[in-house]
Amino acid sequence: MTYSGEVRVGGPADVHELKDLMITKIAVGPMDNNAYLLRCRATDEQLLIDAANDAHTLLGMIGDDGIASVVTTHRHADHWQALSEVVAVTGARTYAGREDAEGIPVPTDVLVDDGDVIRVGQVQLTARHLVGHTPGSIALVYDDPHGHPHVFTGDCLFPGGVGNTFKDPQAFDRLIHDVETKIFDVLPDETWVYPGHGNDTTLGTERPHLPEWHARGW
Repeated sequence: MTYSGEVRVGGPADVHELKDLMITKIAVGPMDNNAYLLRCRATDEQLLIDAANDAHTLLGMIGDDGIASVVTTHRHADHWQALSEVVAVTGARTYAGREDAEGIPVPTDVLVDDGDVIRVGQVQLTARHLVGHTPGSIALVYDDPHGHPHVFTGDCLFPGGVGNTFKDPQAFDRLIHDVETKIFDVLPDETWVYPGHGNDTTLGTERPHLPEWHARGW
């Protein structure tokens, strides 16, 4: 089956099969949050991005192999509702951006800074600190050696624009600056974008619209 990245709450997960990494996407909770399960194909180690809601569904997706780690992309409550239960069941290490960890009610084992590497088996993910939606939001970049990059953007980049900056012009300026300099300026158009809500996109699809994002201020 071809991966589409189109999932709905209560529906099946969608699986993106790469040579070294399997990415399983599922939608959970009343805010249609996306959660992503990454599995290293060489070691079978697993990592979860955003234990957002519905621990039962997430644990079912994780399966008997468990997870070694869970990364919370940012401190907003809709992204960690199931974190406590998932960690209690799996014993996973917790990761979050340094500036957001205090706002997450589950202790963070590893505080993440810009450029830090998070590993799942033999696969490396590079964290990019993006300020504006929250002070400590992080995106995770997988630079696939066999293809194009993949980036998990949390609520910092979606199809059609950057994340919500709550009508704060300074926060918008900071977020679009960070998204441009740390994502668009360094990654190619083929880069696949996995957001915290909704459908996937690519940088090439979004890049032509950057000037209008600047002009509208959101």
